Amino acid sequence: MTIRSRRETVIFRRPFQIRGIARTLPEGAYEVVTDEETIDGLTFAAYRRVATMITVPAEGLRGTTEVLSIGSVDLADAQAADASIAND
Repeated sequence: MTIRSRRETVIFRRPFQIRGIARTLPEGAYEVVTDEETIDGLTFAAYRRVATMITVPAEGLRGTTEVLSIGSVDLADAQAADASIAND
């Protein structure tokens, strides 16, 4: 099985929350890494998501960051909420 990682930057225009993270995160740009593994036994290349992680400011430690595991649906929900607030 082969693992690949996709990196993207997501931007939140307002403070936001993601299920599974017990605090509100400030607005800004965040790096999100999604790990995917190949699905063996198919006649074409296909991947399934196995992990999604976001890099956030560490709580109480100015200038440091931490990488937290999140659900991809939870990230999409937070992005949709941010977009709906920005459009109001």
